[in-house]
Amino acid sequence: MRAILAIDQGTTNSKAVLVSETGEVFARGSATVGISYPQPGWVEQDARRIFASVCEAIESCLKKVSDVTIEAVAVSNQRESVTMWDAETGEVLGPVLSWQCRRTAPDCERLIAEGHLDRVQALTGLPLDPMFPGSKFRWLLDRVPAGHRVRLGTIDSWLIHCLTDGRRHVCDASNAARSQLFDLNGQVWSEELGQIFGVDIALLPEVLDSAADFGTTRGLPGIADGTPIRSAIGDSHAALFGHGAFKPGDGKVTFGTGSSVMTTLPRFIAPQNGITTTVAWRIAGVPTFAFEGNILVSAASLPWMAGILGLADVAALVDLAATAEPGGPGFVPAFVGLGAPYWSSDARALFARINFSTTRAQMARSVTDSIACQVHDVIAAMRAQSGGKLGALYVDGGPSQNRFLMQCVSNLIEHAVIQCEAPEASALGAAYLAGLSLGLWKDLDAIEALPRSTAVIRPEEIDRIGLLNTWNDALARSTLRPTPVKCE
Repeated sequence: MRAILAIDQGTTNSKAVLVSETGEVFARGSATVGISYPQPGWVEQDARRIFASVCEAIESCLKKVSDVTIEAVAVSNQRESVTMWDAETGEVLGPVLSWQCRRTAPDCERLIAEGHLDRVQALTGLPLDPMFPGSKFRWLLDRVPAGHRVRLGTIDSWLIHCLTDGRRHVCDASNAARSQLFDLNGQVWSEELGQIFGVDIALLPEVLDSAADFGTTRGLPGIADGTPIRSAIGDSHAALFGHGAFKPGDGKVTFGTGSSVMTTLPRFIAPQNGITTTVAWRIAGVPTFAFEGNILVSAASLPWMAGILGLADVAALVDLAATAEPGGPGFVPAFVGLGAPYWSSDARALFARINFSTTRAQMARSVTDSIACQVHDVIAAMRAQSGGKLGALYVDGGPSQNRFLMQCVSNLIEHAVIQCEAPEASALGAAYLAGLSLGLWKDLDAIEALPRSTAVIRPEEIDRIGLLNTWNDALARSTLRPTPVKCE
């Protein structure tokens, strides 16, 4: 059987899937990555462990099949996480600074104070926030050991470096668009942005289309040397592509550690209202743009709350939450600040409106509701700016398989969501792009026509106003900067 091997390198796991010529996943493998928190607000990973986990996931996947010919490798990856390595030896020269990491918040505040915010947003579609890599790259460069020729990169470029045994230093336009050093309109690395952040853009990878020739494999266990790598794309962008959300207004919500809400645009539209504009993908030199809202903490709050309540697992938490009627306390999961559409590094996680009658089930419900509330606020910001109708809205990621959670989202945004049976939307999107590059599928219409198993969840009547009032009250308390009390 002919297949495309799609790698989906995420924050907590690396996955490998084999995708057939009919666009179906027929084998899967995964491996954990590991993440560390060396200081409050600091989140980092080990680049060597990331690649090792990819190799483990590939090995696990290939063990489940026989007589398969791998036509190409496709890559999707966690975005905004960056690292650096030696250009000649491949030696890792620093940690992977995670997209969740807030260590460069003071640097971003300084750049805002210096008046750079409007220009950075105009060129990149992104706010000056420590989630994005511009300030992270500078932090890494300030700590380069002496005597090294440096390469800087997003995770796709690091993986391609490893997959090609160091022969290629490349990334795709979707990942470049999240770097804060890429001019969206010019589709090039920006010298001006490099000067603002203090980053030599010559250290960055060559930017290719999302479906392109990224080199060939060498020394990858289980994969023949010379296997072409034919796509690379950020995981959220890959999910949008994998759903076939090609029409303006179509969108998706990816639920994971955080969440990404993305809707396809007819053209570049400068961002407002706390959302970002990004390159969804680039094919044959032509970029497709999208609005995006990045939620920093989404499903990551569920295992935390399950532990607080002494429950066995997340499934038990969600079951408990489903027994409570809406209208209990509010909860804001600002463990590392808040992303879109608020962009508040100072926000802190909290519960609000707790009283003696508050139950464990209501506490659980407030945490599950916070996922839907954040999605509501991002989509409201997108609707306010685009003026257009929201089209088909797909949901993916592990939590998207839970009917209760997705019903809460649909109810609050007053729009149907399309639940997809296959959880590997990002891997599928990367595989479809590779197949497009190979000519396996001739165009987007052929990809859109591929079979997909879906279920539509339609909104039910709830007290939206009451729920949103509770949420907004908690949100206001979370983002309020209290006046310090002086101790005599």
